[in-house]
Amino acid sequence: MTLQLFNVLGREKQPFTPIIDGRVGMYVCGPTVYEHSHLGHAKTYVSFDVVARYLRWRGYELLYVQNITDVGHLRENEEDRVLVRAAQLNAKPMQVVETYTRSYFEDMDALGVTRPDISPRASGHVPEQIEMIETLLKNGNAYIANGSVYFDVRSDDDYGKLSNRRVEEQQDESRELIGGGKRHPADFALWKRAEPEHILRWNSPWGSGFPGWHIECSAMAKKYLGANFDIHGGGIDNIYPHNENEIAQSECANHCAFANYWMLTGSLNVLDPDEGIPVKMSKSLGNYITIKDALKTWKPQTLRYFILTSHYRSPVVYGEAALAAAKSGCERLTNARQLVLRQMNSAPEGEAGNGFLARLGKAQADFRAVMDDDFNSPRGIAVLQDLTRDVNSLLNSDVELGADTLAAINATYQALGGDVLGLLGDEATDAGGDSQREAALIEMLVEMRAQARAQRDYARSDQIRDQLMALGITLEDRADGTLWKLA
Repeated sequence: MTLQLFNVLGREKQPFTPIIDGRVGMYVCGPTVYEHSHLGHAKTYVSFDVVARYLRWRGYELLYVQNITDVGHLRENEEDRVLVRAAQLNAKPMQVVETYTRSYFEDMDALGVTRPDISPRASGHVPEQIEMIETLLKNGNAYIANGSVYFDVRSDDDYGKLSNRRVEEQQDESRELIGGGKRHPADFALWKRAEPEHILRWNSPWGSGFPGWHIECSAMAKKYLGANFDIHGGGIDNIYPHNENEIAQSECANHCAFANYWMLTGSLNVLDPDEGIPVKMSKSLGNYITIKDALKTWKPQTLRYFILTSHYRSPVVYGEAALAAAKSGCERLTNARQLVLRQMNSAPEGEAGNGFLARLGKAQADFRAVMDDDFNSPRGIAVLQDLTRDVNSLLNSDVELGADTLAAINATYQALGGDVLGLLGDEATDAGGDSQREAALIEMLVEMRAQARAQRDYARSDQIRDQLMALGITLEDRADGTLWKLA
């Protein structure tokens, strides 16, 4: 099956055909680093982490670029978000940027998000942004007004093609009001004149100032991926004005298509405490939960599982019940793999296993089919859970299993659940460290219970069994010994 993805530019699912066969260039809009990242950010970046992982698993050579916005992202009253935060903390702007950039990568590392190949900063690419602005002025797509430079949306006949908004309908919709010499409410800043008190400033042909928010992505995407590249990603909330403006300024400057495929993630929502309806988690609404706070309660794999049980394009509602269900689902996968790893150590050589290798082949084919269908991670997880049901049945049966079959089961878990979905660690992680110590302690208690039973001390035997059960560990007495597993 050919990889299909939903292209927001056109609103349809399309076969994926990269510009260069076997190679993919992907740009994803990164965070504005002025506060700790929240779970809404986690949804976007975990989702694109799986996209990147799957593309590589499919054999593509991927160049993944994700920017860091450290200047130019203005609030509606045109205050720079970084400067506002710096004033609140009585800190220097670049001190704020460094603090929250490090915090962002700490959070992503904790969630198992593979770092992008390149993470360019807006402040480090001002010359490229100035060069693109000069091109837009030369092409007649921009104009200078009172030391600032604005993009003229009416100069682009295609403006609005991503969000399906027409220029004439945006008189009252634009986030930026007429002012400072703007000709149309939807015209947006490419370069802003710096007032005397503005700390972040650079010299330019139009005077001292700083770049607008949107121009950074266009300039950095072109620098690292070329004027035309394969995939542009981000959150659905940025489709207008940010993504729309990216397309307009890039295509007017470069006279070619910007990104061939646009992938946008759905929002992470929370229930409004008064209305009881889902609303977007955001810093502006104050209803957000930072990733750091969430990790105090939930394991990283639980958060990933929760995010991936919703399709990347769909919104998902955060809630304790949903996280508890994700915890159970993720533990079911982990527990099955741990059982496989434990049995591998003592299994005889060979492929004994009642033909289970064919079942693994089917799981891999099914997984690829659903992931080829627009990176459908919920169905990918379902494939893994179906496999886990059969693996548990096999492990609890009387069928003798050879080491090669167990190794193949483990490799399948590693490839699908680990390498692609990021829900399982590598073999050493899942079998070692704390898990290994816990397993050794459980084995010791199981042996103590066996000794108690041999001595007909059934009260002691039952006590050990009940204490293990209270810890979520169930025992199954069989003719060849006692098996234990996490409930």
